[in-house]
Formats: sequence, C-alpha cells, structure tokens
Amino acid sequence: MSPRTPLALPLASSAISRRSILTFAGLAAATFGLSACAGPSVGGETVAQTDETDWSGVTPASSITWWSNHPGKSQDTENELIRRFNEKYPDIAVELVTAGANYDEVAAKFQAASGTDNIPDLVIASDVWWFRYFINGQLLPLDGVLSHLGTELDDYNATLLGDYQYGGQQWAIPYARSTPLFYYNKSAWSEAGLPDRGPETWSEFEEWAPSLGKTAQSGAALALGKGTSWAAWWFENILWGQGGQYSKEFELTLDATETLAAGEYLRALVHDKGYAAVATEQDTDFGAGTFPATLSSTGSLSGILASANFEVGTAFLPDGPQGSGVPTGGTGIGIPAKSTPERQLAAAMFLSFITEPDNTALFSAATGYIPVRTSAVESTTVQQLLTEKPQFRTAIDQLEQKSRSQDWVRVFVPQGDKILTDGIEQILINNTSASEAFSSITPQLQQAYDENVKPYLNN
Repeated sequence: MSPRTPLALPLASSAISRRSILTFAGLAAATFGLSACAGPSVGGETVAQTDETDWSGVTPASSITWWSNHPGKSQDTENELIRRFNEKYPDIAVELVTAGANYDEVAAKFQAASGTDNIPDLVIASDVWWFRYFINGQLLPLDGVLSHLGTELDDYNATLLGDYQYGGQQWAIPYARSTPLFYYNKSAWSEAGLPDRGPETWSEFEEWAPSLGKTAQSGAALALGKGTSWAAWWFENILWGQGGQYSKEFELTLDATETLAAGEYLRALVHDKGYAAVATEQDTDFGAGTFPATLSSTGSLSGILASANFEVGTAFLPDGPQGSGVPTGGTGIGIPAKSTPERQLAAAMFLSFITEPDNTALFSAATGYIPVRTSAVESTTVQQLLTEKPQFRTAIDQLEQKSRSQDWVRVFVPQGDKILTDGIEQILINNTSASEAFSSITPQLQQAYDENVKPYLNN
C-alpha cells in the first residue's frame, strides 16, 4: 500500500492530533488526491463533495427523518432530545427510525437505500463506516451549513471532532462516542486481596489473574467480547502496548514482529494461561458475576451499573511493555448528500442542537457515552453524574490522557474491521497462531484497499 502523511501516534497532549493531520491533508491535496473540489469516481460518474449552497436563502424543511440504532439503549433519550428540539423549533418534525440493531445494520440499510429516494436526513456514521460513505459521495460536507448556523465547533472535543475530518472538511459530528474501559468487580477484588484499582499494566493483570480465577464462576479472570465493531477495537490496546499496529497509514504491518507478538500475547492469555476467555455477552456475564473483570465500552457503563449486584470499579486499559494507547470509537451522525437543501438545513439544525452542551450531557448521563462538547463536562448534569457515578470520571480522564487515533486499515478500508476481526477470532476461538491468522487475512485487506480505496485517492 502506498505511503500517506503520518497519522498522530503519540499520546501526550502535545502530540499532533488526527484533526491537524487530516486538515493538513486538505492542504496537501496534490499528494492525497482527495481535494475539497471533487470527490471520487463512483459508477463512472464524478460525485461532487463540495457544498456551494447559499444557506441564507434556504428555508428549513418541516419534517426530517433520523436513522439510528439507539446506541447504549438510548431510544427513550433520543425521543427526549427530539422533544427538546421541538420546544425550540416546533415547525420541524423529526421522525426517529430504528434502522438496525447495530452500526453495521444501519450502514447496510443506508448503502442499500443510496440509489433510491428512500434515504434519511440524518444517519448514524460509525468509526468504521463514515469513510466509506465519504468515498461513495454520500455525505454532505458540514462546514458551510454549520458555519451558517453558528455552531461552535471549537467547543467539541478536538479528538472526537477530528475523527470525522478528511481533506480539510467536516463529514460528520460526534454523537455517541466512547473508549473501552477496564471494568472490575470490587467484591471479587477484595476477596482476592487486591488493591481497589485496575491493573496498571498487562503484566500486573497476569500477576493478579490466578487469584481472581480461583473464585470466578468461569474460572477466568477476564471476559473478552468478539464480533465486528468490537474485537478489532479493544485489541488495539494490546496491539499498541506491544509496539505493533494493524497498518502504518495504509501500509499493512500484520507481519511485523511487534504485531505478531501482540497476537501471540492474546492467544497465550486465553489458551495457554486461561486468564481470559471469550464471553457470549461480556456485559451480561460480567454483571451476573460470571467474570470478575471485562473490557467494555464506556457506552455500556449505565447498563452495567444497573445490572450488577456488586460495586463496579472502572479503570484505564492496562499498558503494555511498549507503552499504552486506547482507541476512540462509537459513532457520529452525518447528513446525506442526496437530500434537498431544505432537509439538509433542518437536519443540521437538529444535529447541532442535540450535541449542544446540555443535550450531550443528557445523553451521557443516560448512556455512559462521553460528552462530545468540552464545556459539557462542567455542566450541572455531568457534575451530578460524576457525583452519582464516579466511575464515569474514568472515561473522561482516559480520553484525555490515553486516547489514540485508530490504525487506518480498520477505519478507512471498507470491511477492514470485519476482516481484522476474523483474524483475531481465529486466535481467540480456534487457538490459531498469530502468524497463521494474520497471514490468512492480509490478502483480503490488501484487496479491499486496492479495489475500494486506492482508486479514489487518484495516486
């Protein structure tokens, strides 16, 4: 795969962010081939990805539709956001549509509808799907309409906002955003004689695991989840901690010594040492006390706290021998390019409204997802949440101190997440060596890039 302008890798606050790199990509359009002037060729036709609409002359539509999977079981909260919006804008009706049970199902429905008139006005755009929407020319660049509305983009968390920037433009707005957390059963920790905190390193976890496993119903200390939009996500922490990565920009690095070491570490953790095991539903199994610890999304916090009959602790994901790193994940919301300007303006008004500080605070309090606006952390709602659920502080602090932009092959290559998950599950479930598992998926990833990304970069 051809080289690209480097993506941010350091974790310190002084590190170059994805936002700055992807903004620079727009200035370096001759190198990237993805300028702000024209999009990729799809089906033999050039798909425009500019926004030349004079928004001052547009009247917002009276009704719009929003396709969601209700992340974090948030349907009631989403309806409350609609109710709040209608208090301010009573002339714009918002229809909330359950477009799938998860991000992948929503994306499949959106892709199927893209050639028809049955498209939504707002659509969930997850971390592994939004770039495909962009490549297909399906998203409206939001800079112009949000500027018209006076949306304060500087108040959004820079990391989360930057996750949806490419070619110097904004393609979605962060909505239900998360990182994985280390959840632990404080009662099990006390019984094992451990300090009331998560392990600082994976080596420390291994020191603690035998004592935890002795009293665990499962016999294993840690529950691991499988499946797309999941396994390849949390595994990045182990991968980066070993000094590995899925790809260096678009160049695959699955055969690198450090990447193979991460895969072998995971294989040994499950199959040789028995310190971890694959759970059918890791949140449910952890809440039932079957496992004393699990890796799960910050968006699972409210559900886990509600289901567990023990005190739940939260901690940063452990560091590895080569350092640390925690991926951001979850979803943003995009506005389809095919919609009319009237509907796009109404959709942008709604999108800007539901991510205002008070509203993202409401969503966070109800679900456990991280507030996408920095000022929301100081809101009464979030401060009360931190008092009632101090575990939520972990998510906010980890985002600031440990988050890292994801490896490009997972989030920018169509089916990249699914293909990577297939390889990781070979290791997790079948005890396949990392070398064999990763070599089996490398040709698929290369083909996915060559056919679905490279042609649109105009190299």
